[in-house]
Amino acid sequence: MPFPHRITVALCLLASAVLPGTVRAAQVGQVEVVGLDEEATANVLAALSLVQAQGRELSGRRLAYLVREADNETREALEPFGYYSPRIEVERSRNGNGAPVTVTITVDPGEPVRVRDHHVAIIGEGGRDRYLREDLAEFRPQAGDVFDHAVYEASKNTISRRLAVRGYFDADFASRRVEVTRAENAADIDLVWTSGQRYDMGPVEFEQTRRIIRPSLIERLVYWEEGSYYHQGKLDRLRESLARLDYFASIDIQPRPADAVGNDVPVTVTLTPAKRSIYTAGLSYGTDSGAGVRLGLERRYLNDRGHKALAQLDWAQRRKTLTLQYRIPAFAWLDGWYTISAQAADEQTDFMDSRRIEFVGSRSGEINRYLTAIASLHALRERWAYVGEDDGDPATLPDYRYATYTYPSLRAEYVDADNPVFPVDGRAGTLMLRGGIEGAGSDANFAQMRATAHWFRGVGADNRLIVRGELGHTYTNALVDLPPSLRFFAGGAGSIRGYGWREVGPRIEGADGRLYALGAKNVVTGSVEFEHYFNESWGAAVFADTGSAFNSDPDLRSGVGAGVRWRSPVGPVRIDVAHGLDDPDSSFEIYLSVGADL
Repeated sequence: MPFPHRITVALCLLASAVLPGTVRAAQVGQVEVVGLDEEATANVLAALSLVQAQGRELSGRRLAYLVREADNETREALEPFGYYSPRIEVERSRNGNGAPVTVTITVDPGEPVRVRDHHVAIIGEGGRDRYLREDLAEFRPQAGDVFDHAVYEASKNTISRRLAVRGYFDADFASRRVEVTRAENAADIDLVWTSGQRYDMGPVEFEQTRRIIRPSLIERLVYWEEGSYYHQGKLDRLRESLARLDYFASIDIQPRPADAVGNDVPVTVTLTPAKRSIYTAGLSYGTDSGAGVRLGLERRYLNDRGHKALAQLDWAQRRKTLTLQYRIPAFAWLDGWYTISAQAADEQTDFMDSRRIEFVGSRSGEINRYLTAIASLHALRERWAYVGEDDGDPATLPDYRYATYTYPSLRAEYVDADNPVFPVDGRAGTLMLRGGIEGAGSDANFAQMRATAHWFRGVGADNRLIVRGELGHTYTNALVDLPPSLRFFAGGAGSIRGYGWREVGPRIEGADGRLYALGAKNVVTGSVEFEHYFNESWGAAVFADTGSAFNSDPDLRSGVGAGVRWRSPVGPVRIDVAHGLDDPDSSFEIYLSVGADL
């Protein structure tokens, strides 16, 4: 016979009072792990179902289950660190009035499991490979070390990858076993590979989805002999050489060991052409040059011999430059280019009226992934005048000076950075040597050296330290005959902030009573800068610069300042405000610059 309605309701209310954990909802609040280091704590928290349930409404029964499971989950999370016998205590707060439950897990990890027996080997030809033997010697963990799963897997993967990189395509595991004895806190490693034979480099076949370059030219980039030993690094270098040509949108290089003929592995290189023409247009602003516009056109490939052409116009208020360039790929010796260029420049500043045209023929080469060398021959014609020398009569032309110089130069560029646009760990430097001989295309004898260096270091997660330096020297007895483009100047953005552009160094007084920079034989500058970023995009900087341009004894000038940094989509944007320390009455200078750090 069914219960009356009132009796049913009464029984439900009684059940709610007697069994609150089965009806009342609860929430997991803070989950705290005590007794472990930061890395182990993070791994435990990631494994806990309690953490994943935070903020959700749970029944009392479900909460009790998760608290019980926390012990097992903590044990499993500690095993990768070598702790197989921890002592764990899980405590749950008894908060009333529906407050979230706090769970504290106290862990004594105990003695870690250590490697007792360590048997790691390669059977076959790979066992006699020098580099693989070095990897085996570096395998971790060794006997006596804590058995850390992550370290073990990393060492195992290193050797497996090295076998593939060095052409042991048939390599496989003969034994792969780790036995852990909890009672003895001991782990026994038995890890053995069979390498099989080492393959050699077979024929390389180039496939262009649309033919744009003669295959015979691209084939010159294959620098190894067919039948030489296989190494993935050879294919990686080929990929880099093809990428530097900038002809292709995608480069797919695939070795085919399954199609090996004898010991030779064929390689297929599939190339997809990139867009032929690149148009650029944009606005620019420089503290020294003023507002301007930049227009450019580049043809990635003019013909099937891979020739390139570039035209670029920079038209700013005080500086105008037109550059024409024609490049021919070397396809031999070192990756690089034969380049012929012509540049016309017109610079009209408060103190100088300068115009020049320069023709340059050069050969660049990639020595290695960090070092590039450029040898060139320059033909320069320059006209200049100091505006302050004008007597103020509009009908009187400035006292122009003229110079003609033909000279060779050698330039080396070194870059080793994690990111050339915004390096956090990097270093870079340049060294330039050039000189001309009077009567051999130059108006005077001169020899010149200039070196620059940049060093970047991340400090914590949100800071950067930047140190840079510059050193230049000119040997000549006819400095007055050298045009401004062959002299050294200091001051302004990228040099000594706190001073105007080219303000530091020898100067003359013009007819208007103002001082005008002449340029100097020597230059030395240095800078230390510290940046702090508040988020992924915005930061601030403080800096100190010092240096001078000089002919005999340096008259050092120093400036300090602060700035704003923005990591924009087109590269870092820097706005700096600086003040020179050598004249307390000098004005503050403001600088704006945009572009990659290297």
